Amino acid sequence: VQLQASGGGLVQAGGSLRLSCAASGFTFDDYAIAWFRQAPGKEREGVSCISSSDSSTYYTDSMRGRVTISSDRAKNTFYLQVNSLKPEDTAAYFCAVDLYGICDNRMGPPLWWHMDHWGQGTQVTVSS
Repeated sequence: VQLQASGGGLVQAGGSLRLSCAASGFTFDDYAIAWFRQAPGKEREGVSCISSSDSSTYYTDSMRGRVTISSDRAKNTFYLQVNSLKPEDTAAYFCAVDLYGICDNRMGPPLWWHMDHWGQGTQVTVSS
């Protein structure tokens, strides 16, 4: 299983980025794709996730309304569109897969210890 994250960069506050996660090596059955972020000195935070079975999603409160997770199965790629970026969004963003996992807003945030495979981080830096 391989996950390749990309799309990070330096952006001014209020700007937007679309992060991509290219996945390979597993079939698209029941799984959940999640995005996490980690800023220096802070714990890894589950930002968003999406279930393969019914495309149910979760968004963390601090980003809800500014972020959208989506998938393109034809390309085996997942996206995290982040708008209205704030300096506090500065972090390394990681994608991960929970094989046989599910995602639902009622279940709360994705948990990093549930993830089976990780992509490398892509750095998002937001200037004020």
